[in-house]
Amino acid sequence: MELGRLQRVEPRDVWANEALHFTPWLAQAQNLELLGEAIGLDLELEAQEKSVGPFSADILCKDTVNGNWVLIENQLERTDHKHLGQLITYASGLRAVTIVWIANPFTEEHRSALDWLNEITDDKFNFFGLEVELWRIGDSDIAPKFNVVSKPNDWSRSVAAGAANVEMENLTGAKELQLRFWTDFRDFVEARKTVIRPTKPLPQNWMNISIGRSGFRLIAVASTWDSEMNSYDSNEIRVEFEIAKDPDAKRFQILANDKEQIESELGYPIEWHNPPNKISKRAYVRKSVLLSDKSDWPNQFEWLISHLEDFHKVFSLRVRTL
Repeated sequence: MELGRLQRVEPRDVWANEALHFTPWLAQAQNLELLGEAIGLDLELEAQEKSVGPFSADILCKDTVNGNWVLIENQLERTDHKHLGQLITYASGLRAVTIVWIANPFTEEHRSALDWLNEITDDKFNFFGLEVELWRIGDSDIAPKFNVVSKPNDWSRSVAAGAANVEMENLTGAKELQLRFWTDFRDFVEARKTVIRPTKPLPQNWMNISIGRSGFRLIAVASTWDSEMNSYDSNEIRVEFEIAKDPDAKRFQILANDKEQIESELGYPIEWHNPPNKISKRAYVRKSVLLSDKSDWPNQFEWLISHLEDFHKVFSLRVRTL
């Protein structure tokens, strides 16, 4: 087989101006998705050239899993101290934020600066550094590629967070079991091709999963309480679709009115939960299991992934129109 040869294309040959060409290109949904795949986030555009304190941020997004801000700063040139100062100013103003600095190229001193910021800040702040490259083979279309040169050290932060939890809460056996369950679940999901993106495992009974729009999410649940048996003698796993803030239930009711069609597409009935005293509304499906039976975890993981994929397919298009 005859193979082609990659040819590098200068970004300035494609995007002559950052503000007029590169930023509008990156703000398109399919290109934010490409960037999100590189850094492991699901991004939803909020604004371009958004004022944050004395500066104007190139792109402001939301992380659709937790609703936190993601601020993107672009450079089609070598990183400099001016942009680094702006990023720190953005972080101080937004309080909880992920900063994404895109440049070409990224200098060693600025990569080191982002690594240091990730080391000294808690998990409310995340700093990513990326280089954007363009490639083609022969006369093919030009293809973009984002290379991550600096990112948060999730492993060390997980260890630190785990140590803090042990110190503050003295983790119970149930919490330890849940942490191990979600850790193994994440590994199980990452070994297969799926639209489901697991988040960082924590010692709790749920894991949030993005559905592509902030304010809505999927939730995988591993509960020590079996709601059908009303007992702790058995446990349950659930897959939930949640509308985070819907106090008057208008959005929930739109979906509930389409209940028959939704359940037909899923292939099974689901529970519709609309408590009058809660601002969040959900629809879910459940299964009784024994969480302590680790030999059964692969089956439980398989059930969770299958139903998460079902929910994602059925609800993701609908939430975009709500």
